[in-house]
Amino acid sequence: MTKTEPVQTAFIGCGDMGRHHIRAMLRQLDTTRITVVCEPSQAAYELTKDLFKRANLAPPPNQPDLDRLLADYGNRLDAAFIVTPHAYHHNQAEACMESGLDVLVEKPMVVSAAEAKSLIDTRDRTGKLLVVAFPGSLSPQIRTAVTMLRSGQLGQILTISAIAWQNWRTAFAKTWRQQPDVSGGGFLFDTGAHMLNTVVDLAGEDFVEVAAWFDNRDLAVDVLGTVMGRLASGVLVTLHGCGETIPSCASDVRVFCPNGILRTGIWGERLEVQYPGQEQPSAVEVPPSQGPWEQFLAVRNGQMPNPCPPEVGLRMAHLWDAIRASASQNGMFVRCG
Repeated sequence: MTKTEPVQTAFIGCGDMGRHHIRAMLRQLDTTRITVVCEPSQAAYELTKDLFKRANLAPPPNQPDLDRLLADYGNRLDAAFIVTPHAYHHNQAEACMESGLDVLVEKPMVVSAAEAKSLIDTRDRTGKLLVVAFPGSLSPQIRTAVTMLRSGQLGQILTISAIAWQNWRTAFAKTWRQQPDVSGGGFLFDTGAHMLNTVVDLAGEDFVEVAAWFDNRDLAVDVLGTVMGRLASGVLVTLHGCGETIPSCASDVRVFCPNGILRTGIWGERLEVQYPGQEQPSAVEVPPSQGPWEQFLAVRNGQMPNPCPPEVGLRMAHLWDAIRASASQNGMFVRCG
């Protein structure tokens, strides 16, 4: 087997989540090189340098201006990993694909359906790869669940119910996540984005209408949210997000079918099915899990299909647009798309 050269990567955004991904990538030196980073905060860059030093590696240079980075390093790069505030994803992903790079972008992909369509157009025009780093869609649990649901093993989907909760208000107080101009929304679009995406992925079809209510709890963004929706096939869906509770971060998703009840989480943290005659659900065996970057490389190398392409991001963006529109009208039903 011929050994391939490590993928030369631009890492864009070195905040807490960015450094989490960098730690994992530094354990994959046979496949990956972080050639340059793009981080406007000197403090965040210093913490990033420490990660490389502890791994006995020379820290990559930092070019805080992405346009300058692409101009100076573009011909030496293969890919980009974007881990920045939500509102920046569209322009950064577009610029990277236009420069010839394959892109892995953190969740949520974009903040609106218009931006999602724009990235799909850019992907198609440039021929570059675009993968969204949603842990749910990338998990073997959700991929297995999707296969089970599409096969008809459990019968048609009847209803879907999902809930996510976290002490989000206090955990992210005074951070960009609670600033609507860069976050694109509150709890339901931050931690709750995992719920929206996983439900859309499990459903495998578009929402046609929703009714939604937000409670901002005196913040500039939503902290509590409830959504009722209907899919194109008539399937009924409920979504519940609570971002102000005891210290915790958890979820539950249930898909009700005639031949069983499928249970999972918004991050794909488990997969269980309760069949007729069973008093309790039983765990479903799934393949070993891989991290976002490992799967991105596997897709890039043609070893697996894209588990979370921008088309999934577009479905979620249509849903989010409708949720915001309905919540702004105190729960009036809004058509999706």
